[in-house]
Amino acid sequence: MRALIVDDEAPARERLKRLLVGIKGVELVGEAVDGAEAVEMIETLSPDLVLLDIQMPGLDGFGVIEALEAPPSVIFVTAYDEYAIRAFEVNALDYLLKPFSRARLEKAIHRAQIALTEEQELAARLRPLLESLAAQGQYLTRLAVRDREHIRVLDAYEIDWIGLEGEQVMVHVGDEVYPIRRALAELASRLDPTTFFRAHRSAIVNLNRVQEVIPWFKGNHKLRLSTGAEVDLSRAQARTLRKILGW
Repeated sequence: MRALIVDDEAPARERLKRLLVGIKGVELVGEAVDGAEAVEMIETLSPDLVLLDIQMPGLDGFGVIEALEAPPSVIFVTAYDEYAIRAFEVNALDYLLKPFSRARLEKAIHRAQIALTEEQELAARLRPLLESLAAQGQYLTRLAVRDREHIRVLDAYEIDWIGLEGEQVMVHVGDEVYPIRRALAELASRLDPTTFFRAHRSAIVNLNRVQEVIPWFKGNHKLRLSTGAEVDLSRAQARTLRKILGW
């Protein structure tokens, strides 16, 4: 496991390095002295794990995570306990309060190693599926999405709509919503255009689920789906949809 230390205090970095010595399976690939440098080093070095301080001048630890498109596993290392809830909201693996023992650090590292192994095994299991999908032709017929701790494979045509929520693409199937690690633009280009329609820059709809086109403000519309969901339809896309549906 390739690890990066991020802390603005030199003594804290030195202590972490001493504690890491002797922990099996860990290679220290670098250390960053602030959040901005951390982002650059993570993007350059692609570490498996970041031991990340929270309170730093400029960009803090949470800012580092928000600045990354695909953050690695993170263990927060801090002297403050008030950030614990927020740390786990951003999926941190662990939260170490300074000062901590080598045993406590080793326990956190072991948890990170297990998580990395599971991720690698999952990638190995999914690779044949993804290769199979690519070989089937131009359009995707199945999509792999995350269902809590598992991966679920959806029939593309059972999808009601796909939307961008913040930075995360979410797939809606009935009452269920699943995150997917694909860009909306990529999905729009890979799904069957006779069924799926880019209604808005932030949404793709299954045309078979559209029940009503609702006039909205300034030439915009909303699409009401059979599930009851309402999806924005941009003015430009409304013109295209008129030709498809003939309204």
